[in-house]
Amino acid sequence: MLHGINEENNFERLLDEISRFTPVEIIANDLLYKSEQETNIIKERFGLYISKVENDSFNEDYKELQNNYEIITTNGNKIEDLKDKLLVVASVNGLLNYLVITQKMKLEHINKIEIYQTTKYMSLDLNARRNLEITEKMRDKSKKGTLLWVLDKTSTSMGGRLLRRWLNDPLIDVEEINLRLDAVEELKNSLMLRGQIIDSLKKVYDIERLIGKISYGNANGRDMVSLKNSIYELPNIKQILKKAKSPLLVNLQEQLDELQDIYNLIEKAIIDEPPISVKEGGLIKKGYNEEVDELKMATTDGKNWLIKLEAKEKEQTGIKNLKVGFNKVFGYYIEVTKSNLNLVPEHFIRKQTLTNGERYITEELKEIEDKILGAEEKLVNLEYELFLKIRGIMAKQIQRIQNTAIIISKLDVICSFATVAGDLNYVKPQVNNLGEINIKGGRHPVIEKMLPSGSFVENDTYLDKQNDRLSIITGPNMAGKSTYMRQVALITLMAQVGSFVPASEAKIGVVDKIFTRVGASDDLSMGQSTFMVEMMEVANILKEATSNSLVILDEIGRGTSTYDGLSIAWAVAGYIADKQKCGAKTLFATHYHELTELEDKLEGVKNYSIAVKEKGEDIIFLRKIVKGGTDESYGIHVAKLAGVPTPVVKKANEILKSLERTNALGKKEIKEENKSEGQLDMYNYKLAQLAHEIDKINLNELTPIDALNALVKLKESIS
Repeated sequence: MLHGINEENNFERLLDEISRFTPVEIIANDLLYKSEQETNIIKERFGLYISKVENDSFNEDYKELQNNYEIITTNGNKIEDLKDKLLVVASVNGLLNYLVITQKMKLEHINKIEIYQTTKYMSLDLNARRNLEITEKMRDKSKKGTLLWVLDKTSTSMGGRLLRRWLNDPLIDVEEINLRLDAVEELKNSLMLRGQIIDSLKKVYDIERLIGKISYGNANGRDMVSLKNSIYELPNIKQILKKAKSPLLVNLQEQLDELQDIYNLIEKAIIDEPPISVKEGGLIKKGYNEEVDELKMATTDGKNWLIKLEAKEKEQTGIKNLKVGFNKVFGYYIEVTKSNLNLVPEHFIRKQTLTNGERYITEELKEIEDKILGAEEKLVNLEYELFLKIRGIMAKQIQRIQNTAIIISKLDVICSFATVAGDLNYVKPQVNNLGEINIKGGRHPVIEKMLPSGSFVENDTYLDKQNDRLSIITGPNMAGKSTYMRQVALITLMAQVGSFVPASEAKIGVVDKIFTRVGASDDLSMGQSTFMVEMMEVANILKEATSNSLVILDEIGRGTSTYDGLSIAWAVAGYIADKQKCGAKTLFATHYHELTELEDKLEGVKNYSIAVKEKGEDIIFLRKIVKGGTDESYGIHVAKLAGVPTPVVKKANEILKSLERTNALGKKEIKEENKSEGQLDMYNYKLAQLAHEIDKINLNELTPIDALNALVKLKESIS
């Protein structure tokens, strides 16, 4: 199994799958558990716990699975034979055996196993999920400031969980995406319909959690009442949905089970405000069970007898403060204070002496006690038995209730998308398989929400599979390159999830994968430098990206020396732009202005830059993407904006001007060589290499003969 993980980049895929689900615990066999390198990486990156299960638990016996579970694909199609899915079988068996051992009970609420293919969903690797901050912030793992935070207007806990799953699993099936988008469009445009649905959804409790408690035998009377109150809203929701016309909403309406038999059972059997405990009585409604009613009457009558007995004894004895009481140790008693002990009649039998008085019983009180306590004990036991039966009936209906919970969750997420679209002025994207991303007036969904209304600068984007595959984006740091690139990725993801998008118009050709290489992400705890991590991430992108992928690259090669970094950035851009090797739609931000010359060298490459307005010695970032490259870095201006002291900024300007005057290489001209093979030689690379070698020579320590030898070597290197 471990061999399989290490082959063909499978460990990276495993990490991607873990990031998709963000579990708190992983069940592993002995082989993986003992693989310290892999398990340490998993623990470091995700902060989860890895539990070892005996290898025997991971057996390949699929007959029991097929006999006890409904095994389906993500489309709901039944899988009849598992012979060719033995790794799936082993994994499921390992997990089920672990659950039985830890929970120490039958898992009757687990009745369906869904086997999914990673190809059904857009592939988002670990770095893309982290850099795009889809469900949690990179810095503190919080929800605020994420795409989930923007889109979550759900009314139920179930809907909130499903929204998170949808964001982690964007679709690639155009038909399925458009079914969601059409439903969102209808609810966005019909305020009354949406408002009525949301009003009902707000009264629905967490049915999924209630089902779990019923299955595990933990549900109490209050859980039953919560389920009943949730089911009460279902006929209303079904009736409201009859007004809907979009196919997905019509389908949800038709499939919605109103569960009225379950509602009627709880309504008839369980009181409206039951106690927390199920073992102390007070659960069952009057009229549900004849014997319960009789026992309740006996306890009620018995208490009336006690009231009458107390009044009678007060009158006969003349003890005005005499009282009848009860405790669990002594049962019922008559209590008399010390000052009245002389009035106690002979038929009172002493039971307990107190500081301030005495407690007694009588034959009549004993008879009443036997009747009351006998009835109460029987009543408590009977109510508990009846409650267990009711809970058992509910447990047999788990699948029906689960299906209803799924429908309510989907409806909740669609309402949430519609609400956000209306509130934040999002538009319906046109989603197709044409391979084109054409966004007009695009905005970053998270940053826009954090800024004052109307202050976010909109930008257009155009990428396709032909002449606009790779956009080289130049411009100063802090000008908005990273924000722009992330917003393109997020808009694409939102469209494929089925959400409206922050733009004035958007046409999205479905992408199979989104890759990001953004910023420095040191992994020093794993003994890897910034540059090593960067190169590993780039290597993974180059291996995995296809012509249908979207790639976001920010400042490739900056973790090493200028010449090395430029060489790597140049080669990476050339590889991605090559249709035969990759051809992915790519946004490539760089501070290497030399890369702008690729537009004239490679098909499908276009230059863009961040517009800047200069005002004397100051600059203003317009945060607008415009066609054409730039050869200005504005680094010193950025330092000034960041608050670097004025003397340092002035000195930096002086050094910059000095370097520009004394730069022996000057502006390099990019040459083409080996045109037949489509290869490029970067701006007289040998001349740059020669300058690098000269720079390493220490003239103060060089003897004449050493100088001559060095000159010979340099001459040989350029010949």
